[in-house]
Amino acid sequence: MGKRITDKVTWVGKTDWELRRFHGDEFSTHHGSSYNAYLIRDEKTVLVDTVWLPYDKEFVSDLKREVDLKTIDAIVVNHGEVDHSGSLSALLREIPGTPVYCTQNAVKSLTGQYHEEWNLKPVKTGDTLSLGTSTLTFIEAPMLHWPDTMFTYMDGENILFSNDGFGQHYASEFLFNDQVDQAELYAEAEKYFANILAPFCPMVTRKINEILGMNLPLDMICPSHGIIWRDNPSQIVEQYLKWADRYQVNQITIVYDTMWNATRHMAQAIAEGIVSADPEATVKLLCASKADKTDIVTEVFRSRAVLVGSPTVNGGYLYAIAGILELIRGMKFKGKKAAAFGSYGWSGEAVKMMNEELKKAGFDVVDDGVRQTWNPSGDELEQLRAYGRELAQKLK
Repeated sequence: MGKRITDKVTWVGKTDWELRRFHGDEFSTHHGSSYNAYLIRDEKTVLVDTVWLPYDKEFVSDLKREVDLKTIDAIVVNHGEVDHSGSLSALLREIPGTPVYCTQNAVKSLTGQYHEEWNLKPVKTGDTLSLGTSTLTFIEAPMLHWPDTMFTYMDGENILFSNDGFGQHYASEFLFNDQVDQAELYAEAEKYFANILAPFCPMVTRKINEILGMNLPLDMICPSHGIIWRDNPSQIVEQYLKWADRYQVNQITIVYDTMWNATRHMAQAIAEGIVSADPEATVKLLCASKADKTDIVTEVFRSRAVLVGSPTVNGGYLYAIAGILELIRGMKFKGKKAAAFGSYGWSGEAVKMMNEELKKAGFDVVDDGVRQTWNPSGDELEQLRAYGRELAQKLK
């Protein structure tokens, strides 16, 4: 069932309450998500985006109840990823030949994914589509977060259809930001930015400043996932500029994995030392093999420093730590400090190897780290607390 946004714009998407994993198994969605599509009815009727492939038949069926499909004059595809374009095949079987407006890169991605001969109309920044009393203006937004991404601005209604920009994986019976729990909303928005847009922070900053320079009146931001920003929509724009600018709060995150608890005991002792020396800092301990990896990346994103710990196993470190190191390398975080630690029995290479990976990921590694043979106790634990106190000073 469609939901009215303005007199001309109706939400015709899908709320997915059951979704718990996204991007394969890469992104956890504890609050579900939505796939937002928008129907614009002016002198011309235009559909902006569709929904994920598993819901294509449902989407087309629901859309038929909202509008005569044959009256749709055009479709706008802001991004070719299947969670947005997945229903195009089912829809265009009903209305073949309907023009599909997208970027030149989206022509490549849509053709490469669906292998269909659709009526694709490539556009670039500044191109327009007249609807009658309103006009759509297309704004290319490459790497936010695919090369094919664009935003679409609708004048008159002053709406920015921002696709993955400013979105969240957040299911709700409500449409708008002023109707939902603000802590949940911002937590999901930050998690979304940290895990999807953080690698492209320079592009985020440039694109936002470019759009601000266009001086477009902005009454609403309609992303393709989650909640629509209608109450002071500039708040999320301002927050994106902060998140994109080497963001951090006063937090130190300790990410570790352990086999027989020796490395866990090290993590806890080091944390005790940090807290005693810097009581105003938030210190969080996360076991990489038990905590959600998307949540770990979010905690690293907001931290000013991260410690990574693993025992040495077969001349390396545990695979859960390897996975986290690979994830945070891809995020390209800036301005964060780091250190490594770990237990070992007879070789102990893991600490040095983790330090090297942290350096490759762009972290400022503050020392050589600390190693401990077997399971620390007594004086050894106190030495680790002392290391934590010293480390707290280095991390300030």
